[in-house]
Amino acid sequence: MTTIGFVGVGTMGGPMARNLVKGDFQVRVFDIDAARTNALVEAGAQGAGSPKDAATDAEMVITMLPNGPHVQQAVFGRDGIAEGIGRDALYIDMSTIAPAVTDQVGKELRERGISAIDAPVGMGAPQAAEGKLLIMVGGSEADLARAMPALEKMGETIIHCGAFGMGVRMKVVNNYLSTALCAMTAETVALAEACGFDPQLAVKVMMGTVAGKGHLGVTFPNKVLKGDLTPGFMVDLAHKDLGLALELAAGYNVPLATGAAAHQIYAIARAQGRGRQDQTCLLDTIRSLGGKGTS
Repeated sequence: MTTIGFVGVGTMGGPMARNLVKGDFQVRVFDIDAARTNALVEAGAQGAGSPKDAATDAEMVITMLPNGPHVQQAVFGRDGIAEGIGRDALYIDMSTIAPAVTDQVGKELRERGISAIDAPVGMGAPQAAEGKLLIMVGGSEADLARAMPALEKMGETIIHCGAFGMGVRMKVVNNYLSTALCAMTAETVALAEACGFDPQLAVKVMMGTVAGKGHLGVTFPNKVLKGDLTPGFMVDLAHKDLGLALELAAGYNVPLATGAAAHQIYAIARAQGRGRQDQTCLLDTIRSLGGKGTS
């Protein structure tokens, strides 16, 4: 039976570790909150007194921790994973942390002869409990193959994103879109309410348009990512309509900070002579501002 050390069994790590136990792995868990460790022991895991203890004689060692310093401490601190993990073991960090920290942890482990992958997860605690996470993996094909039996018990969609460190980079990119959209969605619902609409009515309307269906699912794959900038909805009109929304919101004293920032990006695109291109040309505008050229 394969032994897996698991460090960090909180909101996400707890149900993930449980699924490994259900998957007939021998799971040895550690968490700074002893109650969390004890709950996993009651579910069939073994308890460990430190990250080192969790890692000793394990074929795989997983960390699922809140932030970079926690990962560094768990791996390289006193009684850390690095003191117990064997050279034949595979280290898997499933935390969402700064990519620079991921890179450094991987570099130091490789210098010790230890293989590693990064495998942060998408979705939340309900999917973690169901074993239906989306897992973004960075690492070699060979190390991914070693990890797959365990990853498949925790997730139903496992995507190889590239070399070590690319998993967490993909997670950061994904969460940028999610968190920024949350802010704009809050602004939008607040504006709808200020106008006197029932939010549920506003949602019903927007779910029938690109506003609700999302540009990644509709416009970007069909326009700019195909190199087609013939206007489905041109920049000039988008700029005008966004200006109308900002003017409307000002009348109701509803702050649209993200909308105002977006309005400036449309203004820059117009200044670049893109006014009559499809609004997805904003991708090329952003690329040009970052010195990356265009599609």
